[in-house]
Amino acid sequence: MIQYEVPAMTCGGCARAITRAVQSIDPQARVETDVDAKRVSITSNADEAKLTTALTEAGYPPVRLAA
Repeated sequence: MIQYEVPAMTCGGCARAITRAVQSIDPQARVETDVDAKRVSITSNADEAKLTTALTEAGYPPVRLAA
């Protein structure tokens, strides 16, 4: 599982956009969002760099949290 802080995530629409961005890379990815905490947890077999790029390109640059 990869955990990110996503400061730009401010609403449910943001959370859905983040989920779509991740699932554009890995349709089977499990994405859990917490808008209030601005945190995203991703369970995926995709390359982390590709996930980070997808989130950044969607307008939600993530900050990797320590495991």
